[in-house]
Amino acid sequence: MKQSISLNAARAFIEAHFDEPVTLAQLAALSALSVSRFATVFRQQYGSSPYRYLCGLRIQRAQTLLLEGVPGSVVATEVGFFDQSHFGRHFKRCCGMTPSMFIARAAANAARHGGASGSIGLSGAPTASRSASAITSSC
Repeated sequence: MKQSISLNAARAFIEAHFDEPVTLAQLAALSALSVSRFATVFRQQYGSSPYRYLCGLRIQRAQTLLLEGVPGSVVATEVGFFDQSHFGRHFKRCCGMTPSMFIARAAANAARHGGASGSIGLSGAPTASRSASAITSSC
């Protein structure tokens, strides 16, 4: 029970600071666990590594910004990636398409569905906004 509470604190920290550099040592300290134990327990509890969870949050926020028309170079730094190519690699690995393909598919779906809003799923169909856990499970 205590580990669950401390992991929740670490997860809340990740969610609050996803756009900043977050280290495993910081998260482990918040959880009062060693780095290796924290990584193991986090993976068991949430189904992904802390880094993948962080990247999933960043990608989720990036999708929102891209759909709002923010340029990819700005999105990359806004969500905490080092540069645009770093962002593009992670986005493609997580979503199966580049950010520009994501925007094009969103525009095509919006036109086809009469301007429907929402994010684009992996199949290319509009979906309701997905939670961070849904994004990270697809990464």
